[in-house]
Amino acid sequence: MDKKIVDLYDEYNNGLLDRRQFLKRLSMFAGGILAANVLLSILEGRSARADLVSKDDPRLLTEDIKYKGATGDVRGKLARPKGDGKVPGVIVIHENRGLNAHIADVARRVALEGFLALAPDALSPMGGTPEDENKAVTLIGQLDQQSTIKNFVAAAQYLKTHPVSTGKIGVVGFCWGGAMANQLAVNSPDVSAAVPYYGRQPASEDVHKIKASLLLHYAGLDEGINKGIPEFEAALKKASINYKLYMYEGAQHAFNNDTNTARYNKEAAQLAWGRTISFFKEKLKT
Repeated sequence: MDKKIVDLYDEYNNGLLDRRQFLKRLSMFAGGILAANVLLSILEGRSARADLVSKDDPRLLTEDIKYKGATGDVRGKLARPKGDGKVPGVIVIHENRGLNAHIADVARRVALEGFLALAPDALSPMGGTPEDENKAVTLIGQLDQQSTIKNFVAAAQYLKTHPVSTGKIGVVGFCWGGAMANQLAVNSPDVSAAVPYYGRQPASEDVHKIKASLLLHYAGLDEGINKGIPEFEAALKKASINYKLYMYEGAQHAFNNDTNTARYNKEAAQLAWGRTISFFKEKLKT
């Protein structure tokens, strides 16, 4: 899809355009209001899609859980392989649309690779992720960042002390969740491996606090996020943080989300995912 259309949708999604203005401009790109509505459906990821890993997959144990956070009970989806053996924990942090079916599916994908996967709902203090994803975007913007980070730090502690956990903890996050994965690496010494996908970077003065190894995934067509890379890399090198950085040329922000037809890049997503799982196995299982 034309990058100009995706950028226009980002303006609308971030509240810079109201719906009337957005549809007017989108119809100019599309050649009419009917075509614009079709494009909007694609942009909002409404296309039907089966989960890659079913919530009833016989190889997994899944459950809805709650753990104590800074704001009270935090809801989450927990998934792990069947069996009595202990496995490392991985926190899966959602995009700015909340803990939706896609992220629950991603958590199951992680669990199937031999991990205890927890996908917390950052919107728990506001009653949980709503069905309307546009409302979720608005609510994410209203969260108190420091309390939210503390809730993710509590998630790391929950996994570290879980009866089937080895005590080794990793985190993977996407978009807004990528930024939170960076913040968790800064704020939790319990995290040994962090994988932010196209996440906003932490403040340079905080980078020295990172104890985890980092695997950084960025999209080539993501100017807003990528402009923070040089300063971040300089701080990582200065603090002697172990990290690897991959740039996926031609891919857009959110390229891993296979429910988002406009942005999903199969080649980049599969390559990044393979690197992510290999990284977690290296850092958490050895």
